[in-house]
Amino acid sequence: MERAAKLIHKTDMTYLPTAFPAHFYGMPDGKVYIVYSRFYEVKFGETGVEFVFAEHKEFSYDYLYEKIIPYNSTNNKTQIFAETLDKPNPKINIIKINRSLNSYGEALIFLNKMASKMEKPRIELPDKVKNYTFFN
Repeated sequence: MERAAKLIHKTDMTYLPTAFPAHFYGMPDGKVYIVYSRFYEVKFGETGVEFVFAEHKEFSYDYLYEKIIPYNSTNNKTQIFAETLDKPNPKINIIKINRSLNSYGEALIFLNKMASKMEKPRIELPDKVKNYTFFN
């Protein structure tokens, strides 16, 4: 099975420092990545668009069960809505900035290449399945 980024949330209006949309992805290693674009100055009077790939430091992602998990929560069963990811003053760590991409489609391809190189997450089976014997 190929590992790919899973889109969790997409927003046109965001708290991030950009006028463009932001996309939030769940990654195979359990992290939440944010992809957004912003203007940069090439030289005086000329601008370009760069794509920013950042890790959200306040949330993790259960790739197997597709659940968002806040780091500060003691109860992992709390339901978190995807809109919660986009909040004021988010703690993010910029992983990569790419100025050669032209669209969010190209950014997704780039992100999926990153995801395919990530380590496979450790699978934790539910209690009712742990003691079950599988036959071939």
